[in-house]
Amino acid sequence: MSTPTLSTGHVGLNVTDLARSTAFYRQVFDFEVLGEQAEGDRAYAFLGRDGRLLVTLWQQSGGEFATDRPGLHHLSFQVADMTAVRQAEAALRELGVTLFYDGIVPHGEGASSGGVFFTDPDGIRLEIYAPAGAETAAAPTPGAPTCGFF
Repeated sequence: MSTPTLSTGHVGLNVTDLARSTAFYRQVFDFEVLGEQAEGDRAYAFLGRDGRLLVTLWQQSGGEFATDRPGLHHLSFQVADMTAVRQAEAALRELGVTLFYDGIVPHGEGASSGGVFFTDPDGIRLEIYAPAGAETAAAPTPGAPTCGFF
């Protein structure tokens, strides 16, 4: 039996404040709202681009993302090039988001791929990267993948 080709569909995230998270993801990722229910005890938003669902937000949690528990480590988005990463970095800085590293960094020593690493309003770890163009920056985590230890 052959294994069918797979690709990630969408990623669902629990958030504490749907309006705040929707605004954040729209500004940073230029997502459009494909569907939502903002009132009542079943609040959610479907976000994507060009009609394609990419992220769903579900207002059904309290507290902050727990990095010390099994589950999601981080969510990564690939963009076409470093120009797009720099645009995302500018949007993050405009929002006052703290980056884990000082700007764009490579995925590891000698890697040309790299990007920016940060959290959303609920502490969910996120990454925006491009497949090439980060080779001039120093790797922040010697001997290990950058995205694994932020």
